[in-house]
Amino acid sequence: MTDVTLPPPDRFSIAGKPAAIDEHVEILVVGAGAAGCAAAIEAANAGASVMLVDENPVSAGLVGMDVPLYYGGRATHAVQTPERLVEKLLEGNPALAEAFEAGVDVKLSTSVWGAWVKGPGLAGLASGLAGLADETRSWFVGFDRLVLATGARDLNFTFAGSDQPGVMGAQAFHALLDRYDAFAGRRLVIVGSGDLALGTAERALARGLDVAALVELRDAPQGSAEAVAALEARGAAFLTGHVPLRAKGGAEGVEALVVCGSGDGDSRREIACDTVVMAVGTVPVIELCDVLGLAREMAPARGGHVPVAAADGATSLGEVFVAGDCAGLGSDAAASGRRAGQAALASLGKSTAGAGVVPDGAAADRPAAMNGLDYQLDFARAMLGTGGADVLACICEDVTRGDLLGVRPPRYLDWRSNALARRDLTTIAADGPVNPDQMKRLTRVCMGACQARRCREQVALMMALGAGVAPETVPLAGYRAPVRPLPLSVIADWQESPEMDAGWNVWFGIATQWIGYEDIGTTREAEQLRAGMPY
Repeated sequence: MTDVTLPPPDRFSIAGKPAAIDEHVEILVVGAGAAGCAAAIEAANAGASVMLVDENPVSAGLVGMDVPLYYGGRATHAVQTPERLVEKLLEGNPALAEAFEAGVDVKLSTSVWGAWVKGPGLAGLASGLAGLADETRSWFVGFDRLVLATGARDLNFTFAGSDQPGVMGAQAFHALLDRYDAFAGRRLVIVGSGDLALGTAERALARGLDVAALVELRDAPQGSAEAVAALEARGAAFLTGHVPLRAKGGAEGVEALVVCGSGDGDSRREIACDTVVMAVGTVPVIELCDVLGLAREMAPARGGHVPVAAADGATSLGEVFVAGDCAGLGSDAAASGRRAGQAALASLGKSTAGAGVVPDGAAADRPAAMNGLDYQLDFARAMLGTGGADVLACICEDVTRGDLLGVRPPRYLDWRSNALARRDLTTIAADGPVNPDQMKRLTRVCMGACQARRCREQVALMMALGAGVAPETVPLAGYRAPVRPLPLSVIADWQESPEMDAGWNVWFGIATQWIGYEDIGTTREAEQLRAGMPY
């Protein structure tokens, strides 16, 4: 038998050098809505160590960047007083107090910007790892099980003038109005007429706001007939067969919305308002699912791209469970959270004998999401047909619909190539499937500070129209950590372990460009340069 001599361990490898963590919990729950609170309370009552993390109340800076929701410049100065916002948050969510009482470690105003579990390329992890950050620091928390209950955000469509203050999403409107009591508008036009839009109108009227109109693409309101009748009885007007064309504005933002017929742009009408609330639909928030590498599927009836999950929230990774709207729109959030909490406990071998029976929540039993992709595609087609190609598709990066459909490079490159001018989505589709990540590289669409929260779905729908393909076939643009904007001062504050730090200067593998710190200014530096080696 021949002896095999193995090479010595690479001292610069990070194998066996796990990232330093500040604390470790058995179950980490992300999102303190109904689903997340239910999961955390369920797990804590069974004796597990549980941490519940929620980014609310978010900082005024993030509100200004429309993160995590599309706030549209309609927040009052109240968002500058975090202590007051915490009080309002606790008042509006009694389940948080119950979580505190159950012994859950609740962290508010804290975002989870990344999460990873042991697997290919991550074999060095001792346990699951999550990156957390607040306004002052970033740190790592280890976990045995992770429950994602990150909720949903708004589906948005742009139109001329929608980049000025006063155009916002329904989820952000709900947050500013109810969660923070910090909404600055007075007179609303709501785009959409499904249950989301109807609920938005009801909330606004209950708070004494004016609802000038609900604008609906189709020929009839799309939500509950009873709710429509109740709103009409209170004076709300439904303007069907119309879409937004242009927002007029002044120094404070929107002052009026011009709408037009959804077919040919005729029958224009101007409606005085200070806020336009986009309430066409919502989208599951799956950024962390994508960073973790969870298997996902396109399920239009559940809101679009969602993780593949069992009824109890179990995913393709044994350590990770999903609950609430991020698992698919339309589920009973609290029941979904309880199921996920019980499943996480069971996977740890902990007893759930004292837990109550939760009704089965199989995906097939969930009500369909608002009209699915057909409704969204109808909206995209009508907005393109009436507003034209010069409307911004991506506000942050100043990319118009025409830039996207024509696959034009960013304007700052001052491109003049005829070869590029002959390329568009149709010709690219002939070469192979279109992909939003490809469009990012070619046009910079979806590459801005809002991390595509205002444009990702609209861009995919425009790509489907431009390439002449079904919207279901357009893949999801990839997410990367950090999934929340972080100041460099915050993310740079974290220090690697001494074992990791000892090898960082050669990780890039460019021998002629890296010299160990300990050798700079010594004879060893000159020797390495002569040899062309860093060590």
